[in-house]
Amino acid sequence: MESIELIREFLKDRMAIDPEKVVPEAVLAELGVDSLSMLELIFEFEDRFKIDVPADSEPPKIVGEMVTLMDSLIAASQQS
Repeated sequence: MESIELIREFLKDRMAIDPEKVVPEAVLAELGVDSLSMLELIFEFEDRFKIDVPADSEPPKIVGEMVTLMDSLIAASQQS
């Protein structure tokens, strides 16, 4: 599963957000993602892909930033 697909699935299931609205340039806050749902989404990535998101990571503001962050962490974990 690609990162953007997981984000779309998560937001659809947990927040009833239309997956069509979850595009790379979409602002997470405008989609209704607050700090709590951001943590839940990060935990979902950690569980699903067996990665650790550093606590000092800058929280992504748009979907594309989230995809880039998660893809880089997933790629790094697969090289270990």
